[in-house]
Amino acid sequence: MLAFYYDKSFEGLLCAVFEAFKLKKMPECLLATEQVEPLLVSDTHHVEFDNAKYERVRKALINKLSKVALRHLMYVWLSELPESDLIVFRYICKVFKSSQSIETDFADQDVLAVHDIAKKVSRERHRVIQFVRFSAINNPVKDVFNDKEDKIYFSIIAPIYNVLPLVLKFFKDRFADQKWAIYDEKREYGYIYNLHSIKPVSLTDKNDLIINSQVNKNYLARDEALFQTMWLRYCNALTIKERINPKLQRQQMPSRFWHLLPEMKLML
Repeated sequence: MLAFYYDKSFEGLLCAVFEAFKLKKMPECLLATEQVEPLLVSDTHHVEFDNAKYERVRKALINKLSKVALRHLMYVWLSELPESDLIVFRYICKVFKSSQSIETDFADQDVLAVHDIAKKVSRERHRVIQFVRFSAINNPVKDVFNDKEDKIYFSIIAPIYNVLPLVLKFFKDRFADQKWAIYDEKREYGYIYNLHSIKPVSLTDKNDLIINSQVNKNYLARDEALFQTMWLRYCNALTIKERINPKLQRQQMPSRFWHLLPEMKLML
């Protein structure tokens, strides 16, 4: 049983594809550099990142696959499911081995797996877009374009899959005139938009800003609590108690998002 060690990056995975064709050997498992090899592994190969190899495989993939298929591969990679990297690896190898397109060959287990996983990730992406709620807070991050302490719209998410990179363009277009930040509490990273560009951000003291998956009230802007109260009263006034259907609400809006939505505090 052959195992490839690589740095667990997508770029490193494409280098592993290059090495597999170069050595004419296909690994049965892909391991992180520091990961302990399984009991049945009899041979190993360490893949070093090489930009030339990465670019060669990347350009070849662009020529061989449609934009939809390329997007599906990225979705599978961001799913972070067990052996998702191995599924992507085998799919790419089959693309290069086949003289015809394999994108719709759903009899192949890897093609079907890529399609199914990508569909789940895409659904999660849409849910995040739908259910993200921003709270106005006093900007805890020093803005390189403005030294003043100003207001920023901050949101906390914890999606099943790592879909945060997939929603950034939507929010940049939707809120182009506002400073905002979205933080993935589950993976402990986020992005901030400063009216000029989107940059990755991490919180040095997450427990101070976020308490029980909610923004610490001490950081809320002066009028944010008032707006949230007004919004709750508005939702309460529109609600017809006789028509409340929690089962239907859970079907349309998974309950794991409820604690992130101010309007759902009435249901909690």
